[in-house]
Amino acid sequence: MKINRNIFWSELFVEELVSSGVKYACISPGSRSTSLNLAFAKHEKIKSFSHIDERSGGFFALGLAKQSNSPVALICTSGTATAEFYPAIIEAYNQRVPLIVCTADRSPELQNLGANQTINQENIFKNHIRWFANVGLPELSIEQLKNIKLIARRAVYEAVAKSRGPVHLNFPFNKPFEPHLITDEISQDFFESAVNSKIKKFDFEKSVSKTISIKKLNEVLSLIQSKKKGLIIVGPNNYDKKFIAKINYLAKTLSYPILADVASQLRFNREEKINVITNYDALLRNSKLKKYYESDFILQFGRTTTSKGLEIYLEETSATRIIINQYGDWFDPSNNASESIACDPIIFCEQLISLLGKSDIPKNHKWLNLFLDSDSKAAAIRKKIIDKIEFINESKFVNQFLNLLPENINLMLSNSMPIREFDYFASKLNKNIFVHQNRGASGIDGINSTALGIAATSEIPTILVTGDLAFYHDLNGLIAAKKYKIPLIIILINNNGGGIFEILPIASYGKVFEEFFLTPTNLEFKKFVEAYSGNYTLIKTWQHLEKELKKAFAKNTFSVLELKTDAKKSFSLKNEYWKKLESLKL
Repeated sequence: MKINRNIFWSELFVEELVSSGVKYACISPGSRSTSLNLAFAKHEKIKSFSHIDERSGGFFALGLAKQSNSPVALICTSGTATAEFYPAIIEAYNQRVPLIVCTADRSPELQNLGANQTINQENIFKNHIRWFANVGLPELSIEQLKNIKLIARRAVYEAVAKSRGPVHLNFPFNKPFEPHLITDEISQDFFESAVNSKIKKFDFEKSVSKTISIKKLNEVLSLIQSKKKGLIIVGPNNYDKKFIAKINYLAKTLSYPILADVASQLRFNREEKINVITNYDALLRNSKLKKYYESDFILQFGRTTTSKGLEIYLEETSATRIIINQYGDWFDPSNNASESIACDPIIFCEQLISLLGKSDIPKNHKWLNLFLDSDSKAAAIRKKIIDKIEFINESKFVNQFLNLLPENINLMLSNSMPIREFDYFASKLNKNIFVHQNRGASGIDGINSTALGIAATSEIPTILVTGDLAFYHDLNGLIAAKKYKIPLIIILINNNGGGIFEILPIASYGKVFEEFFLTPTNLEFKKFVEAYSGNYTLIKTWQHLEKELKKAFAKNTFSVLELKTDAKKSFSLKNEYWKKLESLKL
């Protein structure tokens, strides 16, 4: 049999990835990666997407992996193309999203000699990956061919189970790359031995700590019994219906309020939400009020919360605080937590609920009612100050928009102001809305592409709410919407740059602030949207928003609805609301 060893090597690798559960690939064109590109593109069980821009391609893969909850392969050529993946890898690392990053490379003898498109790719992402392997040049020995299959299987194991997140495989190749250019002859027996060779299997189920010891569980129970005022905090995460039901039941059993981040999945669902508090940021950022909410004991689930008010509260609290997540990650910028328990959150809730059922637990209804009453009063003040305003602003937009959304939808919230506005003001809703976010590193890069990746593999509609700077930052990513006809609706809130800085002290620094922080683009986004074959509408009133949103859902194509706002007026409105809360009677 006449073969090209690069192609044979790559096909064995890809076949093993597929058998390990990889279903999607994002490929950026290049010469050095030819054999990998072909192996992925030709495999009938892989759905491949082509991306000219590696940075956008990386974030598109991130969105695919988040929505499909499965590992996604990411392929590029050698040189700076490799470095373009880094922002998406950082986000995937921090959010524990499984990516199999495959970078083509020049052979070792071409390193450090000024060879074209050659950089040092050896463990280039070492600070933000879960595992790295330099697979070496393709070799035609049964031992090495078994090894490339083993590397593929281990890559999926590391990315999905052992330490969940991105892994990096560096593939050096020598020419020729194309399948019609023959490099070797092998026998049929050799071919069959290589293809059918057995490799080590990995036990995915036993790799992650899922349970909590009885001893540790009893320690938690003792804390609950000895503390009078307990809180549950749930930060951003892709929590499912089962967790939502369990955490609500746990809170009800304990009479604990739940401070639910907007991206926790706890605010928008069909479950009972009696103990869920949504206006806590406004309450806790107020120095006159937060003294009333000092707790003794805190159970914290999910990532670091969005709320600045809650962040300050956690820095100052003397409460015993336990963090619970599957890998024992220490989500605590305040460095004030007591411990982090590595346990599946659902199992933790189930086992604690079981133990509580056999124990005498005093309930502090007065404590719970303080939060419920405060939450209700803050919402009433918000309605009087913010919801009555007629001019288009970010704060009123939140609930106006949420009430217009249909049932069962993906909502991607961009970093900077959009996710903060929703965290500040989004009320509980009795409809299923699944919230996506890039809160791992919280950058504004790759937001469009992440949303497109989510939409490309979702069976339900996807809508992105983003700011003008984040939208501008990833204009390249919109080509995927055009190429693959992805039905994404984007709500573009345009305050002409720098809206987030209006709420920071730097806003008082006059000319320096205006020149180096506000960053206005003064761009006509309509022209960009139309260049990518999108439907564009400038929203003029709240009624217009309702009408055009219905149209966009009906069209089921790529659409952008732009709302122009005034950052100073919007901040003034929020400030009025926050100050009014100082007179709140508890």
